[in-house]
Amino acid sequence: QVQLVESGGGLVQPGGSLRLSCEASGVTLDYYAIGWFRQAPGKEREGVSCIGSADGGSTYYADSVKGRFTISRDNAKNTVYLQMNSLKAEDTAVYYCAAEPPTLPVQAMCVPVLGLWGSWGQGTQVTVSS
Repeated sequence: QVQLVESGGGLVQPGGSLRLSCEASGVTLDYYAIGWFRQAPGKEREGVSCIGSADGGSTYYADSVKGRFTISRDNAKNTVYLQMNSLKAEDTAVYYCAAEPPTLPVQAMCVPVLGLWGSWGQGTQVTVSS
């Protein structure tokens, strides 16, 4: 069973940076697509960025974060990262990572449909405020 633990969230000023980590245990992430999703208060969960399995490596970014966020994986550490730069107040949300063997192109998978993703982390809070 895949267990995912997110970390790296916190309070940051607008324009600042954070790096979120999603560490897996129980499986080797090489063969999994990984997605980062977020949910702000009163809003639906949305896809932020996704990365395909290690042999594919394709990535997808939501328009709202393109050019500011970077997803990457460190297979040796069984960890996927989300580097977030130029943060804005509207990036404030709980960020979740999810894992699933890829069944669709990564862009098609990067939707927060629970049935597409078999394993979810508990979430980490990101607050962007001055």
